Amino acid sequence: MTDPRGFLKAPRVLSPERDPRERVADYGEIFEVLPEPELLIQGGRCMDCGIPFCLNGCPLGNLIPDWNDLVSRGQWQQAIEQLHATNNFPELTGLICPAPCESACVLEINDDPVMIKQIELAIIERAFEEGWVVARPPEQRTGRTVAVVGSGPAGMAVAAQLNRSGHTITVYERDEAVGGLNRFGVPDHKLEKWYIDRRVRVLEQEGIEFRCGDDIGGNLPADELSARYDALVVAIGSRTPRELNVPGCELEGVHFAMDYLYQRNRSVASAEGLAAPRPDKVISAAGKRLAVIGGGDTGADCMSNAHRERAISAVQLDTYPAPGGTRPREIATWPRHPRRLPTNYALEEGGTRRFNTVVTAIRGKDGRVTHVSGSRQDSSSSSARGHANDFSVPADLVLIAVGFSHPEHEGLIEQLGLETDGRGNVRAPVFAASVDGVFAAGDARIGQSLTVTAIDDGRKCARAVDRYLAAS
Repeated sequence: MTDPRGFLKAPRVLSPERDPRERVADYGEIFEVLPEPELLIQGGRCMDCGIPFCLNGCPLGNLIPDWNDLVSRGQWQQAIEQLHATNNFPELTGLICPAPCESACVLEINDDPVMIKQIELAIIERAFEEGWVVARPPEQRTGRTVAVVGSGPAGMAVAAQLNRSGHTITVYERDEAVGGLNRFGVPDHKLEKWYIDRRVRVLEQEGIEFRCGDDIGGNLPADELSARYDALVVAIGSRTPRELNVPGCELEGVHFAMDYLYQRNRSVASAEGLAAPRPDKVISAAGKRLAVIGGGDTGADCMSNAHRERAISAVQLDTYPAPGGTRPREIATWPRHPRRLPTNYALEEGGTRRFNTVVTAIRGKDGRVTHVSGSRQDSSSSSARGHANDFSVPADLVLIAVGFSHPEHEGLIEQLGLETDGRGNVRAPVFAASVDGVFAAGDARIGQSLTVTAIDDGRKCARAVDRYLAAS
């Protein structure tokens, strides 16, 4: 440690972001990086804990105290080596991870935590700027081949790790570009797509082949693909949306959130010449009153897109209660990550969020949505359950953002005859699926989760595949 009392001398500062009033006018990146002198100070706030709970809070087990210390000393090249030792894609986690590591920081018990996420982003951006991130293809090939179906963070992590072991890897993606939900499900203003393209170029230079536009189980039969390779990894994510199951979901103007986000992100990419427009029915929030059902990150992404389309109004209906206090989390949960934060980047741009809401019906006129109705639990009541207050929100567009149920079963999973568990995910408790030579990783195996969790699951799956190939 440069200064064991650093956390007592320096307060945490705000992570730099573009002004909300300005950024709603475009789809450019909203997150920025602190200047180097401030980053050195923030890295020096790390306490070098006897038990660093941040490692436990991070699904990847990132060596956070190590690279915090290196940054505080200005040793950036050593910091990226420590960061890459556990994380294949720190540019993704540095931008869109909710940072459960910061919630688990010991400083968070009674102070502001170390700004781990900002330091992580600064390390990888410095590394690319300095030319330290270079392709490192394996010295020799094993002669074994692996097909990875799905190019989200789990699929990319599997591919990267197996390629390092010398296996020949081909990644199949049904969309027109690599990235999975991070490509078309996450708005550009949260994650500009050149971040993904920059990393893909490195992976291609290392020998990984990416084939886009190939729908395995659709235009390419799954059994034919499986027969070509020594192993196959299913990393197709969890893309079946969870149903709301209330009256009125069939009304015009009611859509699943991801249908809206995919269309909006494709529109941005199309304007930049990076994707072809789709002939789908247009879902737009322009000039409309938007109601988002669901209080998570996907709902926030819908809100932020609606701001940029110039929606008349936007409200997010959240079933969970508001976080207690004014700090970034409910203090009773340490070291666990909070279920909700007091605000998010989309709310800073506009709109409102209502907590403790239970949607009971979506109402309309002449077949088109006009209102969302429900009840709100008044948690301030002396009653244990509180009073239920009915509410009605006017809406011309309703987006359902209540999560995903399981991976799509039609196509790949059905054609390979893979067993699924009680939740509908691919049954692969130690990554090997029910068919010999087939493995599963990421959300397809564990259900919807975070990018950081998907990367971790992909890395672990790669070890299982490598062992299988060595023994077969």
